[in-house]
Amino acid sequence: MHTHCLSCGRALRSAASQARGRGRHCAAKLRAAAKAADLRDYKAHQLEAARELIEDAAIIPIRGRRIYRAVSSDGTELYTTARQACTCPAGRAGRDCYHRAAVAILTAA
Repeated sequence: MHTHCLSCGRALRSAASQARGRGRHCAAKLRAAAKAADLRDYKAHQLEAARELIEDAAIIPIRGRRIYRAVSSDGTELYTTARQACTCPAGRAGRDCYHRAAVAILTAA
């Protein structure tokens, strides 16, 4: 449960918003951004994992809206990620990862 919106920082009052981690307006803005973002380099399973990462509030900004901290899929590791790079194993190998897809969605919002 979150008491403040992960996007704008406003206090969350409804139980649904607290569970989601975002208010209605920010959640709608994020859904629109997911449709508008350039995600053609990512596979369908990566996009689904990116959406889940965002819904679970497992990716948060650490430096403005450029650098993010993302939790691994098993919850044991933290990765530093941005649109162009990620510290996860796939990112270090120079491949596209779902962490970067999540950042692309978040920065398009």
